[in-house]
Amino acid sequence: MIRVLIACVCLSFGVAALAHAPMAPADLDQRAGFDQRLGAQVPMELAFRESDGQSRSLRQVADGKPIVLAMGYYRCPNLCDAVLHGLSHAMATLTLRPGQDFAVVFVSIDPRELPADAATSQRMLAREQPAAKVDRWHLMTGDETDVQALARAIGFRYFLDPRNDQYAHAAGLVVLSAQGRVTQYLFGVDYPPRSLRLALVDASRGKLGGLVDQLVLLCCGYDPSTGRYSLLIGRVMQFIGVGFAIVLGALVWRLHRRRRAA
Repeated sequence: MIRVLIACVCLSFGVAALAHAPMAPADLDQRAGFDQRLGAQVPMELAFRESDGQSRSLRQVADGKPIVLAMGYYRCPNLCDAVLHGLSHAMATLTLRPGQDFAVVFVSIDPRELPADAATSQRMLAREQPAAKVDRWHLMTGDETDVQALARAIGFRYFLDPRNDQYAHAAGLVVLSAQGRVTQYLFGVDYPPRSLRLALVDASRGKLGGLVDQLVLLCCGYDPSTGRYSLLIGRVMQFIGVGFAIVLGALVWRLHRRRRAA
């Protein structure tokens, strides 16, 4: 009975909090979201502060490797925590290695946040998902001008709502080539490791992955509307047709040799 009473009290507080929460702005879709800018160049000379307080440019962070980039803020009570946890779950089972095969970068959109905020999030994620190798990630903060320049480059729209002092923004990852070109977007907070692997293999231009990955990329195409890979039926049929022609040609050639031998 006491447990039921406690649950009811908690529920009433939750309903009351929802009742007093500000309504979403009417122009939310126009002010917060992703504008896909595939092929756009990110200014790699932009520098941000790491969780240890050291300043590094995106070019230094990339070090010749593709980048998985996300933007948000560490004190976010909603989406950002889900993005970071979704990313850590994907990294825990990804066969490619963060810090060696590619770089993981999270940049805070809140200029008031400090490296200590990034360090707190990094420690929390490392405890919850050790296999994600969060210690090899780059959780960063920066000046408002540099943060806005990065956001514009990848088409990430956000704004600070003065009614609750929280940022409104979208959720997703952006994959960059080693040179800073936007190659793909993965939307939401759930990132299938297979899709993320293919995105990184594609962004590396053949430096990552093996023959199987290259064959899958030949048969699958990136769909910008969903941020996922899908099977290209036309391309598969072409491969089947070519394979059938090769087999048929080999049979004809073999029969021809048998007749001549006879």
